[in-house]
This record gives sequence, C-alpha cells and structure tokens, in this order.
Amino acid sequence: MSVKSCEKLEKSIVALTVEVSADDFEAAVNKAYLKARKKISVPGFRPGKATRKIIEGMYGTEVFYSDAVDIALPDAYEAAVEAEKLSVVGYPTVELEGEVTKDGFTFKATVPVYPEVKLGQYKGLSAPKAEVKVTAADVDSRIKELSDRNTRLVSVERPVENGDTAVIDFEGFDNGVAFDGGKGENYPLEIGSGSFIPGFEEQVVGMNVGEEKEINVTFPEDYQKDLAGKAVVFKVKVNEVKVKEAPSLDDEFAKDVSEFDTLKELKADLKKKIAAEREEAATRSFEDALMSKVADGIECDVPDAMVDSQVEKFVENFKSQIQAQGIPYEQYLKMTGSEEQKLKDDAREPAQRQVRLDLAVAAIINEEKLEATDEDVEAEYKNLSEKYSMDVEMVKKYLPREQIEAQVLNEKAIAVVRDSATAEPVEEKKKKAPKKKDEGGEEGGEKPVKKSAKKSAKKEEKEPEPTEEQK
Repeated sequence: MSVKSCEKLEKSIVALTVEVSADDFEAAVNKAYLKARKKISVPGFRPGKATRKIIEGMYGTEVFYSDAVDIALPDAYEAAVEAEKLSVVGYPTVELEGEVTKDGFTFKATVPVYPEVKLGQYKGLSAPKAEVKVTAADVDSRIKELSDRNTRLVSVERPVENGDTAVIDFEGFDNGVAFDGGKGENYPLEIGSGSFIPGFEEQVVGMNVGEEKEINVTFPEDYQKDLAGKAVVFKVKVNEVKVKEAPSLDDEFAKDVSEFDTLKELKADLKKKIAAEREEAATRSFEDALMSKVADGIECDVPDAMVDSQVEKFVENFKSQIQAQGIPYEQYLKMTGSEEQKLKDDAREPAQRQVRLDLAVAAIINEEKLEATDEDVEAEYKNLSEKYSMDVEMVKKYLPREQIEAQVLNEKAIAVVRDSATAEPVEEKKKKAPKKKDEGGEEGGEKPVKKSAKKSAKKEEKEPEPTEEQK
C-alpha cells in the first residue's frame, strides 16, 4: 500500500488516493479463493478441492477480483489513515480509480477528519452570575415539604369535606349493567384531587360513614370508546373518612425528620443546604454563559459528520427518556403526530452548539496541557460513590477510567475559563407600570406575559393511582 496523495478539502474533509500493490492484491486474491472455493462447483472435484488455477481457468482470472478488493481495501484504508496520522470522525466514501488488474488497484477515500481549532479569547471573560440569597420563607417552604412528607391520615367521625380522603366502595352501571373496570373496594379517594371523572368527587362531599348513595355522572367525550359521553350511575358507600394530620413544628419534629435535636438547628442546616444548592446552580449558569462565549469564539471548519453524530446521540437520549416513562417510542410518535426526521431537524442546532463546545474544551485542554492524574481520577470515583451511596469498586465497574478521565479534563478546562473570569451582577428586570386606559377604556400596548408557577417538589409517597374508568 502507498498513499499517492492526501488532499485537504473544505469542511475538514480529506481525500486520500491510495494504491494497493501487486503483492498485496495477490495476497487478497488468494484469501478470496480460500474463502470461496467450497461454494464453487467444478466438475470432477469435490467441493473445496479444486485448485485456484483450475477455477480461474474455468471462470476467468478475474473471478476473485471483486472479493479480493473487498478484502484488501479496508486494510489499505486503515494503513493510509495511520500513515497520514489522520483523526477521522466519520465513515469514508470510497470509489475505485481505473481498472482492477493483477498489478493491483487504486482507490480514492473521502473522509471527514477532526478539524483544526483556533481558540479565541478564553481567559478574562465576563458573564452575569446571580447573587445567592436565602430567605426565611425559603426555609419555611422546605420545612413544609418535610411536614407534608410526615403528614398522616387519621379517621374522623363527621361528613366528608373537600380535602378529606374518603375510603369508599364503588361500582359503576351503564343502563343497569355493571361495566368493566368500574368497581373498587376500600379505595382511598382524596376529595378535590380530580382523580375521578368530573362531578364524582363533589357528590361524595357530605356523605357520612356507612352511608350509601347513587352518584350520576357523564363520562367525557374523549374517554375510552365504550364509555365516552355516556351517562352512568355509580353506587357508592363511604367506609371511612380521613383527614391529614400534620406534625407540630417543634423540636420533636426536628428529631423525627433529621439528625438535629432542635428546630432551630434544622432550619440553620436547611438554610445552608439551600444556599449551597443555589450557589452551585448560579456557578453552573455562570460557567455555561462563559463557555458559550468560548465556543462562539473558536475558528474551525466543523465537518457535518460530527454534527450528524451528535444529533443521533440527542435523539437516542430522547428515546431513552421517553421509554423510561413507560411510553414506547413509536407510540409516542403516533400520540404526538411527530416524525423522527422532525426530531433530528430540531436537534441539529443544539447539536452544532454542543460540537463547537466540545471542540473548544478539547482545544483548551491541549493549549493548557491539562492532565488527569491518578489522584484526580480516584478523587472523582470517591466523589461519585458518595454522591450515589455506592461502593467505589462498584462505581468503577460501571464507569470506565477513560470516561472519568474525560470528565476530569472537561472540568479542569472549564475551571481555567471560570477562574480567570469576572462575575457581573444580574440585571433585574424593571417592572413596567400598568398603562392608563384611554378614553375608550382600552389599555395601551401589549399585556404583560403571566409567569408560570414553579412546579412543587415531588413527594416521596404517592397516592394510589386511579383506574382508567375512575379518571
């Protein structure tokens, strides 16, 4: 094998022209013969016993050339890539040049390679960083979360009220006939949760323990086919009425839910933890803003193959997330009316940003001559074992050293940028005063957009899920 030329094209594409010698091709032809001889029928010979010369005499000297090219070309390509010290990032496009003869053949391989990256400014940058504040209300909110987790249900002797949990027996009837999935016994229904079909829970309010009642409701039009839009009757009996009893927020509460002896100590610890969480979030946001500037500042010709590969990663990660929620990917596409190509198109822009960021980080690692020492790697393994409450050796089993080294180097590169940067205060958006109505009673300008409320933290214990017919 010899490389006749190595030409750099646009978008980090390299065109290799490679010549396979007569000796290398002869060796490939012989391999092709040995591989195919048992499949070739030759009169007078048992399968696999006919010599190469006899077969070539019957079918022509070129009978093994096609298979021989398939054998010789990959090895020649790999050797050429190594000889030219190319870092390829995709699959090559290959075409033969000229004829294949006993003297060998020539081919041209066009392949994307890792691009040359010229760093812009990556030190002395600036970006906004939020000031971390923790108020008494923040701490009280965490205390309430702990209280909610430790709230218990206690029985009461009174009629059902909104917010109570009514333990009920129920059975649904459509024109006097019980329907499938419409029956339950000792079901704990939280009144006001909206977990049953509209109108059901409201009619349970006021019922006493032991009382039986017929509840008339109509299933929604978009319900399952057999019951959609139908008026049905549920026979309901209340077995028990329960109310939430929250624990007293005192020192005993602190002892029950934490390692602290007093509520004051618990609150102090929660304040410290909230501050640490927010500081970490502010730092991550600060780093993201800085690294975005670094990625925007690099000069390089990014090959499409790198972006395509990142798009595939994004889509595969999305598939995993959907399936982790118990939804088959194909079913998700049907439910949402989506197509995979649309997902890939939407992922292309963020994929391009991610590739540029990865290239920038790699360039900083190279420029700063950063290394991941044994101590760095072991420290990261220890950190992960503590974070996930796993034995260090178990973490090492699931996370190979190469992955940890890459993570350490990535963090070191970001630290180079962060530690030399300046944090700017985050500008608070000024609230606009409401505009006065004109004489016609119309308000001038656009209406302000209403901010969505933050989602509440997930509870550790969930209420039982209703059946399809109960929704």
